[in-house]
Amino acid sequence: MKLYTFFRSSASFRVRIALNHKGLKYESAGVSLPKGEHLESDYKSLNPQGLVPALEDGGRLLTQSLAIIEYLDEVHPGPKLLPPAPLDRAYVRAFSQIVACEIHPLNNLRTRKYISKTYKLDEEGVNSWYRHWIAEGFAMMEGLLAQERKHGKHVFRDQVTLADCCLVPQVFNAILYKCDLAPYPTVMRIHEACMKLDAFIQAQPAKQVDAV
Repeated sequence: MKLYTFFRSSASFRVRIALNHKGLKYESAGVSLPKGEHLESDYKSLNPQGLVPALEDGGRLLTQSLAIIEYLDEVHPGPKLLPPAPLDRAYVRAFSQIVACEIHPLNNLRTRKYISKTYKLDEEGVNSWYRHWIAEGFAMMEGLLAQERKHGKHVFRDQVTLADCCLVPQVFNAILYKCDLAPYPTVMRIHEACMKLDAFIQAQPAKQVDAV
């Protein structure tokens, strides 16, 4: 397998965690977002979306982090990243989509560049935008954990799932942008438990070959 990735991309980080947790070997191919390598013809001929991550497996290219992780869980051996019961899977997917669908699209590099240019925001203006949506999204995560009461060491009991793969990179980003995370103690406790595991430690941005 070959993973097209960028070390600071939270979506790529999710997939790296999943690959590591399932014990799957892969080659890492760095695609620099700040340098615009994802928009160059060579990469777009491979992945017309011009996004990372993308995963080559068995001669086929897979895109979109949640779809990639669910594919890996369905076709490759190793610990399962989704629970067996439909209601539990729905809970894990809902938590994951708070990150991937509610927080991430509003705070990714494309969005930050667009609002900076269009609305003439300085760095602090963009950072305020970022922190606002972190607060909104993290309140959703904390609320879902409190409502469902299915969490243990991880988002779903003591099992590493897709939800943990999404939670940890988002916390990394929130810390990078100096967001106040004190109001989300359960989210942070789960993050701390995850970061004791080798799959998460080895997937973090600073340990990637393209880290600069």
